[in-house]
Amino acid sequence: MPGLIVVVVFVVLVVVTISLGVRLVPQGSKHVVQRLGKYHRTLAPGLNIIIPYIDTVAYKVTTKDIVLDIPSQEVITRDNAVLITNAVAYINLVSPEKAVYGVEDYVLAIRTLVQTSLRSIVGEMALDDALSSRDVIKSKLKNAISDDIADWGITMKTVEIQDINPSTTMQQAMEEQAAAERARRATVTRAEGDKAAAVLEAEGRLEASKRDAQAKVVLAQASQAAIEKVSGAIGDHELPVVYILGEKYIEAMKKMSESENSKTVVLPADIPAAVRGIMGSLGKNG
Repeated sequence: MPGLIVVVVFVVLVVVTISLGVRLVPQGSKHVVQRLGKYHRTLAPGLNIIIPYIDTVAYKVTTKDIVLDIPSQEVITRDNAVLITNAVAYINLVSPEKAVYGVEDYVLAIRTLVQTSLRSIVGEMALDDALSSRDVIKSKLKNAISDDIADWGITMKTVEIQDINPSTTMQQAMEEQAAAERARRATVTRAEGDKAAAVLEAEGRLEASKRDAQAKVVLAQASQAAIEKVSGAIGDHELPVVYILGEKYIEAMKKMSESENSKTVVLPADIPAAVRGIMGSLGKNG
């Protein structure tokens, strides 16, 4: 029995030793090996042999591209506007040993670095430029952090700006400003329309006044010509004039009698005498 126990312990020890000395690294990963607490080498994908009890796998890192979500943050622009921005970064660990020994937590370090650089870049831009220049911000952001993370054996593949929007308070202010601008334009347009309408109306009245004056001149000239012709045709004969005036007199009296306000219409007994009296008064006034 004691001999069997020794054999079993020996076999177990051999199995454990072999398992500690043989390392299978999957594709897309690398293992960082320390020898007696000090960095020794990095194991590539595949079968690897290390010295049991002396070499240990301290870190297991991925060689695939890592997607880092950069949390949203408030950024103040050059013209004191508040923007809410977030991003996403794609990195790759080229030298895993530098990443694990060069910085305590490379994920946290890169996130903090991206946030800080993003605040600095957007802070130098005006609101309108920041909202319309994502590609510019992206390029500056990548250039700003690539050199820093290169010391950690990390490559920045790309960085994308996911959202860059005004804050809720800023959006309300922008909406109020846009509404005020629209109201101002509507007021200006309405005032210009009223002004144009008033000008056209005044021009219409002026043109109508000119036409009325011309019409009165034409009528006066026509009346003058008619009077001159009648005077020339009548000459010293009184009877035709008395007849015409008497006819007009009778028509006028007839219209007066048909009026709703008329009560009684009195015709003179001697209409020719009345007409001669009118002619006499006109002659005296003339």
